[in-house]
Amino acid sequence: MAFDILPSHADRFRLHPVEPRHAALFCFALLTAACALASFALACATPFAAFAVVAAAMLRLAPALLVVSGAWLVNQTIGFGALHYPVDVGTIAWGFVIGGAALVATAVSSAVLGVLPQNRSPLVLALTLVCAYAAYELALFAATPFLGGQMAFTAAIVTRLGLLSAVWLVGLVAACEIVRLINSFGRGRAIST
Repeated sequence: MAFDILPSHADRFRLHPVEPRHAALFCFALLTAACALASFALACATPFAAFAVVAAAMLRLAPALLVVSGAWLVNQTIGFGALHYPVDVGTIAWGFVIGGAALVATAVSSAVLGVLPQNRSPLVLALTLVCAYAAYELALFAATPFLGGQMAFTAAIVTRLGLLSAVWLVGLVAACEIVRLINSFGRGRAIST
């Protein structure tokens, strides 16, 4: 028996850990908690591409963009408030570029999920992450002529951060699946009593 982590739905390939009416709130809570953890643990290496894929797989584009924006705000608040990022024009500008790149990755994720086949394969999310991460990195790299930082785009660094995003995506999908299983167990128990 195959373990189907991500059920297929008629509207498109989506994560459904909670009822649709709670999806945006759940996604925001999940990504906010993940972002806080990533911000403290990784500082500037927050896996926004993975966050974008999860938001796009759980929500329609507009709420996904809002949720990812919220996660970005958490990241920036922690960075400037708790991690004491320098308050200068370059750091603030990079913060906005990161936010914009996260939104681009979300839009790309939504578009990719909309055109890929609707099936139960985790390969769909993997392909979406590759596209989201490429869009995210390209958006960041596009700012380097104005803000500097080209040396952060070596193959080794980009690959390491891509693999980190993949690990985060697996963890976030696992968290969604655990919540979905707990919810389905609770609903099954309520029906039987």
